[in-house]
Amino acid sequence: MRLAVVIVSYNVRELLAACLRSVFGSLAHSPELEAEVWVVDNASVDDSAAMVRQHFPQVRLIASQENLGFAGGNNAALKACGFKSKIQSSKPKHVTRNTDHASRITPPDLVLLLNPDTEVLDDAIGHMARFLAGHPDVGGVGAQLQYPDGRFQHGAFAFPGLMQLWFDFFPPRPRRLLDSRLNGRYPRRWYERGKPFPIGFALGAALMVRREAIEAVGLLDEGYFMYAEEVDWCWRMQRAGWPLYCVPAARVVHHGGASARQFGQQACLDLWRSRHRLYGKFYGPGRRWLACRIVQLGMWTEARRARMAARRGVISEAELHKRLSTYQEICALYRTRSPQHAT
Repeated sequence: MRLAVVIVSYNVRELLAACLRSVFGSLAHSPELEAEVWVVDNASVDDSAAMVRQHFPQVRLIASQENLGFAGGNNAALKACGFKSKIQSSKPKHVTRNTDHASRITPPDLVLLLNPDTEVLDDAIGHMARFLAGHPDVGGVGAQLQYPDGRFQHGAFAFPGLMQLWFDFFPPRPRRLLDSRLNGRYPRRWYERGKPFPIGFALGAALMVRREAIEAVGLLDEGYFMYAEEVDWCWRMQRAGWPLYCVPAARVVHHGGASARQFGQQACLDLWRSRHRLYGKFYGPGRRWLACRIVQLGMWTEARRARMAARRGVISEAELHKRLSTYQEICALYRTRSPQHAT
């Protein structure tokens, strides 16, 4: 089977190098796979592209002159692999590689999207590919993720519902409910027994998709710059009759979840803009209205928490102003109509 591994990277040179080493190490376990590895560098300033050229000459590099985001970066590689897009973006993309010949290329049988902050363990890629080869009705699979210290990390979820949205702002008591089906998580015992199981979607950190599923729904929606792109993609696949599974035997280290969480204004805005788009595409009118009200209530609550933190001296007045401005912008967005409905 022909496989394309696609890694979209931005200013994480050392993590990218470790990821690539792990990919080639994993592929060595599955010589039956005819694999091609792609890196899309999103205008990094840390010499990531130069590192790839020097140390991984076998990698097909697309060095973008601008940050295309997760969806745009992956789509650049998918188009170069021969896939055609059903979702057009008005924003011009400027990359160093000429992909005009892509329409004459036969796309690979499988595509594996990987984050640059992942490390593929042992024969993880082979496990995912063999499951898809043996189950032609399945559209894609996710891996079992883990933190660098070996702790379990959720990588597969049910599609987001109102309860999950509520929990984002108002954590339940007892807190163990955050790890339950109410919050879209699958029981850990399902992973531990090692057998593949059906899921809603897998994180784009490690998501392998069949060619036919991509051709059925098109490429990733570039209306998302960051966050929720893979949720949208998997949701479209499921609606088109291509179910997804998690393959616990495929183990992947994901560094990103282990990083310290800090408030980032742009990241916060990107997250809630993406969710606004997602709700508009996949929620009905009543559910969408409720989701918008929950977000507005949640932002009011976050603003109150920020004011209390400022009074205690936990955050500065400048940080408080930044947070309140962000929450107000998000509230204003959720008073507007969502951009589109799913078809």
